Amino acid sequence: MVRGTLARPAMAMMPPDLPSKRWLLLPAILVATAVGAGIALAPLTALLALPVLVIVACVWKWPALAAYLVIGLTPLTAGISRGAIPLVRPNEALALLVGVALATRGIAQLRTGHVPKLRLDRVDASMVLLAITSSVVPLVWMTVRQQPITTDDLLYALVLWKYLGLYALIRMSVHTDKEIRRCLWVSVSAACIVAVLAILQSLGVPGLSRILATEYAPVGETGGLLARGSSTLGLPAATADLMLYNLAIVSGLWMRCRGRRTLLAPIAVLLVLAALAAGEFSSAIGLVLAVVCIALVTNSARLLRIFLPTGLVASQVLQPVFAERFSGFQSVSGLPVSWTGRLYNLQNYFWPQLFSDWNFMLGVRAAARIPLASKAAGYVWIESGYTWLLWGGGIPLFASFVFFVLATAKRGWQAAHSNADAASVAGIATFVAIIVTTVLMVFDPHLTYRGSADLLFILIALSAPRLREVRS
Repeated sequence: MVRGTLARPAMAMMPPDLPSKRWLLLPAILVATAVGAGIALAPLTALLALPVLVIVACVWKWPALAAYLVIGLTPLTAGISRGAIPLVRPNEALALLVGVALATRGIAQLRTGHVPKLRLDRVDASMVLLAITSSVVPLVWMTVRQQPITTDDLLYALVLWKYLGLYALIRMSVHTDKEIRRCLWVSVSAACIVAVLAILQSLGVPGLSRILATEYAPVGETGGLLARGSSTLGLPAATADLMLYNLAIVSGLWMRCRGRRTLLAPIAVLLVLAALAAGEFSSAIGLVLAVVCIALVTNSARLLRIFLPTGLVASQVLQPVFAERFSGFQSVSGLPVSWTGRLYNLQNYFWPQLFSDWNFMLGVRAAARIPLASKAAGYVWIESGYTWLLWGGGIPLFASFVFFVLATAKRGWQAAHSNADAASVAGIATFVAIIVTTVLMVFDPHLTYRGSADLLFILIALSAPRLREVRS
């Protein structure tokens, strides 16, 4: 009787049956066998594969780690060319690796009954439309016209699909308010490293400028980047965009985290300096626009009193950069060579073909560049974002971009005025980033700039309503 009496509470306290994990035994044996064979046959390859297995295992255990790795390492590696890893850049390979780990983890969870709820809103639909109209539409139209599809066309057709996948990766891995906050701080920390390198590069620090211009410069371009802050992105305009987006994050943290203002103030100064160190007129316009948008979305005009003196100090520190850029107006035409060259390329290589035979309706081709042997890089690129939209997908792509901007700006504004602390900061940055991108698309296709475009889609994912419903 005593034993029976004691057994009932013990049985009542037992936890419910957990799903069996015996199915992991076979994959574990296969992995162990493969590792053992690899060490025996190719020790160096097996040694290099070990960190990959560690990353995959850690992402399985802590899904948010995938977002931290992508956000932290992308700004530092996005400018490295595809030579090191076939077909993809290092940051793309990392995103693909952790994305596959998250996908397989999700498939494995289906056995436990954890079926994810697929809830698509206007932002998700706009991204899918962007991807389709920038790939399927031009490729089908090229097929109809019997125009040969090159590898360049296929690679450019995958660009917005890549950003859509990055967006999905963040949505799958980040769920709590604490995780969103960590993502924002990781982004700001990485941006500070990029900012320091950009400033030193623009000031002509010996050795550093040459290394950055060699390892991170676009193919065939090195000398023109020595006096401008291209940093680890290999593109001054992309570096400036990255600084502006993170400046919006810092401003949001300034409003929400009053105890961190002593740390955030010098970071904001550093980001402003780096944005101007890019030496781009469009970046200066973007900085002014970003400050106005920050004041608007946060409803705090006091921030203008902080950014104004910061900009004046930055103009004095970076006077050599400004002097070189303004010297371009002393040419015969009265305009910098980069401006006249951009207009010449559009008028001679892109606009005639775009606006003939109604090509602007469905686009010309997916590739946003034309092979040209007379150029050092071997290509001439489209240096106008809205021309690129019409060139790559015609009216459908242009309309999809307008839909994307309206939906994303609305999401950012709503998230910025929500009660969730970290998600509201992401909403502030999303609103500022999408407005700055929309305006600067007049000059270049900022929507697809490596490094900065990655952060744009990450911020959109962090400000998603699904994330704001979950609190830490």
